[in-house]
Amino acid sequence: MADYSRTERIAEQILRELAQIIRDKIKDPRVGMLSIQSVDVSRDLKIAKVYFDSFDEKQAKESEEGLNRAAGFLRRELARNLSLRATPQLTFIYDDTELKANSLSALINDAVASDKDNQTDDIDLDRQL
Repeated sequence: MADYSRTERIAEQILRELAQIIRDKIKDPRVGMLSIQSVDVSRDLKIAKVYFDSFDEKQAKESEEGLNRAAGFLRRELARNLSLRATPQLTFIYDDTELKANSLSALINDAVASDKDNQTDDIDLDRQL
């Protein structure tokens, strides 16, 4: 059985609660459509880094600013919903890993398609000779 630490359980609980609070209670126009990717909580439970992805890459920096501006409100709402002695300080970080992965995948697909085209050209040349 895998070791499942307390910080991991708290991180998952914070992730679920934050997603709901942001969806239902944040009215800041800078905070657009986003999804929370992960939460890293320090071992002493004082700091939580919240990684999110924005559906509109152009608005990602604004969303990050809006979320960090609302961090106090979000922390207060978390404290109401979680049964922790102290609620961690929240820091929001835009995570563009998925965007980078998609662009890398597109590059790989282009390279494979280009390689296939080169192979068919070589086969055609061999047949002509």
